[in-house]
Amino acid sequence: MDNIKIDRINTLAHKAKSVGLTEEEKKERDALRKEYIATIRMNLRSQLDNISIKEEDGSITNLGEKYGRKESH
Repeated sequence: MDNIKIDRINTLAHKAKSVGLTEEEKKERDALRKEYIATIRMNLRSQLDNISIKEEDGSITNLGEKYGRKESH
């Protein structure tokens, strides 16, 4: 998500607090929020999938391979 969209979310949030939003602006805000949350979740999942831990026996377990990166059908 680019900074232009984030700035738009902030603009709509400030407007909602001050004068209120039209129905069209509410729909735009909701769509932008959903996109923002999806982006955050994708980034977090990517970070978590790249975590490796060292087991007590010295082996390395990649948590993304063990728990994540599952393809949904």
